[in-house]
Amino acid sequence: MEVVVSGVILWTVAFLAVRRVFPRCSFDFGNRIISVIHAFVAVSMGMTCLSDQDWDMNHLSSPSSPLQIKSLTITLSYLIYDLIGCCFDDKRKPTMDNAVHHLISIVGIGAGLWYRRCGTEMVASLCITEISTPFLHLREILKEMGYRDTNLNLIADISFAVTFSVARMLFGPFLLYKTFSTDHPVLIKAMALGLQLVSAFWFYRIARMMRYKLTKRSKRIRLLDNTITKRN
Repeated sequence: MEVVVSGVILWTVAFLAVRRVFPRCSFDFGNRIISVIHAFVAVSMGMTCLSDQDWDMNHLSSPSSPLQIKSLTITLSYLIYDLIGCCFDDKRKPTMDNAVHHLISIVGIGAGLWYRRCGTEMVASLCITEISTPFLHLREILKEMGYRDTNLNLIADISFAVTFSVARMLFGPFLLYKTFSTDHPVLIKAMALGLQLVSAFWFYRIARMMRYKLTKRSKRIRLLDNTITKRN
């Protein structure tokens, strides 16, 4: 518990440091920078677990390794920090789906740390959920920096949609199946199902967003072509 509290404090200090480096940027901007940093840390540690042979999908529900426990503890402290931080951000007040996602993740990771097992599948889940996070926040960071409706912002949108869809709607259901087909604690199974349902809901919203943006861009290009044609 002390390690988790210390982690929350360290993430808060990191946020304050970012705010000091970018004093003119919004609270939301600083919080998103921390989210990107956490995503890189989580995925990097997940890949380290893989290289250390701590990621064996044939031995699920096994005791967690020290590296897996460390990775999960860092993410748990970040999630608590982020949930609290969103409450102070007028732009990112936690919506119902976001709050549910945070609570499910916190309870699920907390249960995994309590049981000290399921580290393999939980670290795999971290990689699946965090791989698209940098693109998610890059979209909003670019908007604040004045790149809204630019090609660069569109590339970030498409990158986020693709990585999210592949990770959460392809690898996510596979991991959920493996979780349900193994002797996991009921709480772990419930949290895995809840996380996948939230991901499916977000996938639906992302698909609608991309359809709107691509349609809007297509209309803009046709309008521009028509204007050039008339001038010629």
